[in-house]
Amino acid sequence: MAIQKIDPREFLKRQPLFQDLGPEELSAIAAGTVEVHAVRGQPIFQRGDICHGFHTVVYGQVKLGFVSAQGNEKIVEIVGPGHSFGEAVMFMDRPYVLTAHALADSLLLHISKKVMFDEIDRNPVLARRMLSGMSRRLHGLIADVESYSLRSGSQRIVSYLLNEEPPADGARFTLSASKKMIASRLNLTPEYFSRVLHELVARGMIALRGREVTILDLQRLRAFES
Repeated sequence: MAIQKIDPREFLKRQPLFQDLGPEELSAIAAGTVEVHAVRGQPIFQRGDICHGFHTVVYGQVKLGFVSAQGNEKIVEIVGPGHSFGEAVMFMDRPYVLTAHALADSLLLHISKKVMFDEIDRNPVLARRMLSGMSRRLHGLIADVESYSLRSGSQRIVSYLLNEEPPADGARFTLSASKKMIASRLNLTPEYFSRVLHELVARGMIALRGREVTILDLQRLRAFES
């Protein structure tokens, strides 16, 4: 069965980065945009590949990470719909420093470096928005380093759970990735991550069913996080 192509302009104009662009500007960017259909587990790019632009996720999930010399995978970021990745490397004109894999069947848009640079030359607002987005990501990475350095593993796990959805007693959500990947994202071992989750269950703070989490005692969770 043929895959139905989307009109990239319809997706791009809903993104904060492009929302103030006019039809002609959107058409110019769309002309340098290519659909990337990736099945679960498929690599999007490998560390060391040449960067020719950046990606934004229409649907699905992408993990960004690297493998250590010991063969251990470290997840740096999990990117979902409406978010983008690869902008910083595009501006640095360097090869990718991370590897990207699809965590689920995904549709991405790859926006070429040339078309973005041409549009940025014409539209300084677009440049400021891209800088703002990269600054927010840098701030998030600094917060991660601070968390790894100053917070215990259990505090990191509780903070992650409270940030998955707007927290409230009875709130129910599904973990956005496997427990192994979330553990890597939090710089923890999968065994430690599972043990803390079961401790929270035993203490009556959460209920756990597979990847589905229910908040049972928000007040105690927040106290546990601090």
